[in-house]
Amino acid sequence: MSDDSGPDESAAVEDTDVLDSLFATIEQRKRDLPEGSYTTSLFTHEKGENAVLEKLGEESTELVLAAKDDDDAELLSESADFVYHLLVLLAMKDLDVDDLRDELEARF
Repeated sequence: MSDDSGPDESAAVEDTDVLDSLFATIEQRKRDLPEGSYTTSLFTHEKGENAVLEKLGEESTELVLAAKDDDDAELLSESADFVYHLLVLLAMKDLDVDDLRDELEARF
């Protein structure tokens, strides 16, 4: 894959947490609703929030099955799908990654 970004842009991406970057993209899609975006389709689905809740249920089942089958590659793939849909749900609820971090930190 070709990298058209300059050195400064690459360094900025490396310094940014992947969850923060993903969540910023989700928020941008929520705001701008670009056509052809899967994320946009989740925010505009006729089922509303239920569409994301159904995807979370589906992804959690697939994640559990991958773990049960000791399929590490599939486990990671399904985990990523689950986290993405969880972040979309948080955005729908006007929560963010910092709220999730705060909750996790409060449990230590």
